[in-house]
Amino acid sequence: MSLSLIYVLLRWVHFSALMTLAGSSLFSVLLAPQPYAQHIARRFRLLAGGSAIVALVSALLLLAAQTGLMGDGWQDVLRIAIWQAVLQTHFGVVWQWQLAAALTGVMALALSGRARQGIYLFSAAAQLIGLAFTGHATLLDGVPGIFQRTNQAVHLMAGAFWAGGLLPVLFVMADTRHPPLRQGAIRTLMRFSGFGHLAVALVVLSGLINAVIILPDWPPTSFQPYSQLLLLKTVLVAVMCGVALWNRYWLVPRFQQSGTNAAHQFVRATCAELILAGGVLLLVSLFATLEPA
Repeated sequence: MSLSLIYVLLRWVHFSALMTLAGSSLFSVLLAPQPYAQHIARRFRLLAGGSAIVALVSALLLLAAQTGLMGDGWQDVLRIAIWQAVLQTHFGVVWQWQLAAALTGVMALALSGRARQGIYLFSAAAQLIGLAFTGHATLLDGVPGIFQRTNQAVHLMAGAFWAGGLLPVLFVMADTRHPPLRQGAIRTLMRFSGFGHLAVALVVLSGLINAVIILPDWPPTSFQPYSQLLLLKTVLVAVMCGVALWNRYWLVPRFQQSGTNAAHQFVRATCAELILAGGVLLLVSLFATLEPA
């Protein structure tokens, strides 16, 4: 397997872990009312803890892969001199902060309760914001560069709320079938839905701004691989928006109607949305290896 392909897959794993960590901790820290928040914090313990560990390991492996890509391939992955050179680059400096934030998330495993969930959320947010200082988000300098990085950070955070919240939604949805947990689960889902409208809007708006900044001559006269993948990503996000609207405004109002299968359809549609989100993250991971054109 080529080092470039491994780099893409590692980015996909890293993005997925960060968004899952952000989504699960957001539910327990900000969305769920007490005492239901304590219940889902315990229920998400393995999900959040595993995501924190995967985020740290994938960050380390990404640095190793980047070292090989900046050098002459596999033979430079273990060369100390190449590592030292990479760590002095802009990417290397930013990635040292990434590793520190990822390590903070893993250290939270030693804590418990709300403190652990809060550090999980801090770790995920710090790493997502840090990603805005790498790759194509660093094309501009000065005030335009600050705007570009800020917009990218908003894009990543909003995307983490939306995509990272889909798996927790399935867990919380299951709790609606248990009377002692039903009220807290429903309130949590409604809060996610309310803030989700803002998150989706921010994802779409910041994504459009990113496209205009990176590809100012859009639409191009000839679609290069980057533009083709960007167009495919746009289509997938549009389908995700359609599924989200279907869930919220068609299925949710029918939950209480007897004889309907709305709740089961909601779960299936959310699973489909989760798969689409995975496809979007894979495309985003591939963008980093291509020249914008």
